Amino acid sequence: MAKADVKMPDEFLSRISRLGAQTDSIAEKVLQAGGEVALDKVRSYLKSVVGSGTKSKSRSTGELERSLGLSPVMVDKNGNHDIKVGGSNAKIANILEYGASSQSAKPFLKPAKSAVKKQCVEAMKSAFEKEVEGL
Repeated sequence: MAKADVKMPDEFLSRISRLGAQTDSIAEKVLQAGGEVALDKVRSYLKSVVGSGTKSKSRSTGELERSLGLSPVMVDKNGNHDIKVGGSNAKIANILEYGASSQSAKPFLKPAKSAVKKQCVEAMKSAFEKEVEGL
């Protein structure tokens, strides 16, 4: 197995040390900022695929779009923070994303994930900078 050592820049380490006890609350705000950007993009992609390319009138109720949201920021057993974009209609989302025997696939999650990565990182950097400046 390969091993890699990563050395953090001194400026970065100095900024991190100023965070102190506020690390968890700052991590939550940073993840929330990135999550909001991702959620907006997923909703946008979902709207663009629902009802498109169908032979008959769409029977969409908007339930999937209404169910989309952000989870609370969670901390796993290793101390890593995360936030999830999703909803309560996983079955409907799965059929839309990957298709079914009577419905062609209309991916919206994977393309949104690819399209929003840079924007999420930028939003998270901006939120982090704002929080660090306030210390």
